[in-house]
Amino acid sequence: MSKPPSAIIRARHSEPQRIAKLLARAGIASRREVERMIADRRIAIDGKPVETPATLLNSLKGVTVDDKPVKPPAPARLFIFHKPPGVLTAANDPKGRPTIYNRLPDGLPRLMPVGRLDMNTEGLLLLTTDGELKRALELPSSGVERVYRARVFGEVSQAQLEELIHGIEIEGIRYGSIDANMERRTGRNAWVEMKLTEGKNREVRRVLEFLGLEVSRLIRVAYGPFELADLPQGKIWEVPREEVIRLRATLKA
Repeated sequence: MSKPPSAIIRARHSEPQRIAKLLARAGIASRREVERMIADRRIAIDGKPVETPATLLNSLKGVTVDDKPVKPPAPARLFIFHKPPGVLTAANDPKGRPTIYNRLPDGLPRLMPVGRLDMNTEGLLLLTTDGELKRALELPSSGVERVYRARVFGEVSQAQLEELIHGIEIEGIRYGSIDANMERRTGRNAWVEMKLTEGKNREVRRVLEFLGLEVSRLIRVAYGPFELADLPQGKIWEVPREEVIRLRATLKA
């Protein structure tokens, strides 16, 4: 007799998992950050420092971070933030420049950015409490589409933009397929829309600059099923829980 779906889900969740994955799922930090914390001997099980992020556990019972017990993971929460230009996507900055956390309202849970927008790029930035959801949304293998609008100065044809669908290599770095289209042009100024499924550092700017264009404004208007729409700059909106569950079911990672 086959198990009902609920029993299958419970059985799957009871399988041992790597401690780095469990802690990321609990919102402690990303997997990479957890690995650094383990190397710094900040994470312990029943008082004994964890030696490797590959340690397998059924639960986080007895696990401490900086001598503080880890709470069981709460349901994942996801927020859309309209990042303004001039702020960093970082927790802090040694140079004292403003970060997104300086612009977020009080009373929010600990949030991790999904990917990054560079300092002068504005628009949709996803923030989540869940390290595993963050990772799944970032991985190119998940196929999550990002959409940008760029205001550029210079000469470029639609044919040149269409060539980006095959990807492009710039200074030894290979960028994947980009669906690029000219939205409108006024003289040598134009708005270009770009759709891609990976998020290499400054990818959109580097590709456009390689084409001889000067980028004067860059806005991310969509990430996966979420659109910036008319969310005011500097404001944040929480994605309903049922939409988060639906999103998670579609992710490959």
